[in-house]
Amino acid sequence: MKNSSRFFENKDCEYFPCHKGVESFNCLFCYCPFYTRSDCPGSPSFIQKNGRSIKDCTNCTFPHKPENYDKIMAELKKH
Repeated sequence: MKNSSRFFENKDCEYFPCHKGVESFNCLFCYCPFYTRSDCPGSPSFIQKNGRSIKDCTNCTFPHKPENYDKIMAELKKH
């Protein structure tokens, strides 16, 4: 997919790809807009550390899949 306002792939990033298993990797949402939300549409896991539950998005690729752009924008418009 070509870089546009809906998709951006930064192969020069030192962390690229930050998740494995995504063919067309969208870096537009490098920092997931749902990280602080409990009703995340992705598939995060949670780890316990010092008595706290911490969201772990290591295995979540939801914001990096180009086909999820419209879903992300719809969710952001709700809030």
